[in-house]
Amino acid sequence: MLLEDELKDAVLLLFANKQDLPNAMAISEMTDKLGLQSLRNRTWYVQATCATQGTGLYEGLDWLSNELSKR
Repeated sequence: MLLEDELKDAVLLLFANKQDLPNAMAISEMTDKLGLQSLRNRTWYVQATCATQGTGLYEGLDWLSNELSKR
């Protein structure tokens, strides 16, 4: 989807849920596995979250709001 012309200027926010679990994948490992560094011309961010506790949700949305307000 990120290769579509309509999304060429879209920012990308990924919520890494279940980060409260002991065997959760580290954000750095997830970033590597998804190849996010290869998205050179795109603004992206991975936010660690625990949806059941609400941890990280507002932080991710704050980042998104800040990025969109820059445009």
